[in-house]
Amino acid sequence: MVNEKKAMRSRLLAARAAMSPVERDAAANALATEALAFVLAVGARTVACYVSMGSEPGTRALLDTLRAQGIEVLLPVLLPDNDLDWARYEGAVQLTPARLGLLEPTGPRLGVGAVCGADVVLLPGLAVDPANGLRLGRGGGSYDRVLARLDAAASPARLATLLFDAELVPGLPTEQHDRPVDAALTPTRTITFPRNA
Repeated sequence: MVNEKKAMRSRLLAARAAMSPVERDAAANALATEALAFVLAVGARTVACYVSMGSEPGTRALLDTLRAQGIEVLLPVLLPDNDLDWARYEGAVQLTPARLGLLEPTGPRLGVGAVCGADVVLLPGLAVDPANGLRLGRGGGSYDRVLARLDAAASPARLATLLFDAELVPGLPTEQHDRPVDAALTPTRTITFPRNA
């Protein structure tokens, strides 16, 4: 299973790398519109998101769009053990380079449990199985800890993964600890999954 996931990740990352900057920019703008509609539909006041990097589906337009709507946005801060602390997004000028090429907010740290107060958690990922909502992450484990924390807190947060359209992949390899999300958001559509399916 580990080898299957590794091979799948390699294929998906290669496909992302092959996209042109123009394609990425267009997808980021469309994804911001799709994700905002999802956030507003569930009445979220606080959203945990992330600053996209490299070939990930772009979140910069989305972060500013959410903030312009008066929605509190929490962004991750990578800790030395790869767990995630959180801080408020106060605009692009308040982001600073961090390890692994990440951009992180410079404001006060809110603690690893701050994510449990979010109404929506927008997760990075490489793919989602459209049949059951199972998500394939990058394999670093940081978001596995976030999801476990949300489970332990019985958090009502809606979980959604931001993807490119081609990353809805039937039959993804999964392991016992993999958890389904509530929605997969792409530049052209939102697919929702029944809770506790």
